[in-house]
Amino acid sequence: MGKRYITLGIIILVLSIIIKSAYVGFKSIKIEDFHPVAAIFMIDISASNQNQLQRQNAYISSLCKMLDPEDHVKILIISQEANLIYEGSSQEASQIRKSLNKYTQFDPSAWGTAYGTAIKKGMQHALTMQREGYVPALIVIGDLENEGDIRGQINWNTLPSNIQKVKKYCPELSMSFLYADPTKLDFVKNKLTPVLGEEKLVIATEEMMDKVNRKIMAAMGR
Repeated sequence: MGKRYITLGIIILVLSIIIKSAYVGFKSIKIEDFHPVAAIFMIDISASNQNQLQRQNAYISSLCKMLDPEDHVKILIISQEANLIYEGSSQEASQIRKSLNKYTQFDPSAWGTAYGTAIKKGMQHALTMQREGYVPALIVIGDLENEGDIRGQINWNTLPSNIQKVKKYCPELSMSFLYADPTKLDFVKNKLTPVLGEEKLVIATEEMMDKVNRKIMAAMGR
């Protein structure tokens, strides 16, 4: 009878140690808040960017697949204007692909590059999505060539201050510039790093694209 009590006591002691250890372990785990991302793509469909457009469309589709189902995607096309062609779940692969295939076809009459207009619209979307609880990420895809009406082009003298204003409401805002020439990307880096910082600004030439996803996801907070 005494041996049973001793054995039962040992079992209770061991279970107590296990439960206490598990409690301490769970208590030490930091639960990170999940914040859905709003990935806002802007892709150049002008004549000067046509030779890379197919690869760029494929890249957008592949990056969307890496996002979470709770994330939101918007895609704008850039020509002489900037127009929204898709908004919805990041996991609607078929709809994303169909939208890109249909609306990125070359239009000889739309030869301008309104990057400035696109980024302005992108920042407006960023502010809206921030209010909806998303972390906004602007992803500009194209050669950054200036073509067409100057009013639609980027004003690099005012863009940094405009981004700074948006960051007051979107502190985790990130921006990526992909597929442009190194000289243009270096210019972007010099202009925008003081505003966005190294972690929130991602640049990549075509040759760097195989390693850029990790940086973009990190900039989004993933």
